[in-house]
Amino acid sequence: MMISKRKNCSMQECYLRRQKMIKLQIRIMRFFVLIAFLVLWEAAADFGWIDSFIFSSPSRVIRTFLIMWREQDLYVHIGITIYETLVSFFLVMGISIVFAILLWLFPRLSAVMEPYLVVLNSLPKSALAPLLIVWLGANIRTIIVAGISVAVFGSVISIYSGFSGVDPDMIKLIYTLGGTRKDTLTKVVLPWSVPCLLSAFKVNIGLCLVGVVIGEFIGARRGLGYLIIYGSQVFR
Repeated sequence: MMISKRKNCSMQECYLRRQKMIKLQIRIMRFFVLIAFLVLWEAAADFGWIDSFIFSSPSRVIRTFLIMWREQDLYVHIGITIYETLVSFFLVMGISIVFAILLWLFPRLSAVMEPYLVVLNSLPKSALAPLLIVWLGANIRTIIVAGISVAVFGSVISIYSGFSGVDPDMIKLIYTLGGTRKDTLTKVVLPWSVPCLLSAFKVNIGLCLVGVVIGEFIGARRGLGYLIIYGSQVFR
């Protein structure tokens, strides 16, 4: 018995060690790909394979970054974009969860709203930004709304799909034990949908950043989107 336990422990240790080695190799390869890309980009700019004035180079990017950081300008723009992104993200998640719960509680409402959600989610969100500027003006509120518009419709659909995918046997069990619709929501649906919610969180933070930057492209004087537009105009 002792020998078999030692063998099992050693096999387990070997397996864990092998998994750590695989993860380490993957990290090294990722780092190598990044370094190889940067070296190739720098070499292409130095040897004239690409026009460094148009395509820049890693060294020029770093120099510009340090200059903007010393001028105490860059972190102000970064902070503004992060603030707008976080506000958009929390509003998207709050709206999405509440609306998905309403769709789950009222199936007729879900049947009515489903085609509209699909259409709204398929709209090109970058086309909405100019309209938002006209409707709401060029201010931080418009940029936050632009960030919300990119993510909210897809988030509602995703979360509601997670609610609808709950095991029906678990729902029947709640009703068999005398539970109500509220008990089903709080005891089964929401706990069951935690992985779906976490997946929506992960996707929405990126989408909100995209929406905020799109809004800053058009109607901002601060933020990373404004810096991108300004940099493209002056080739910096």
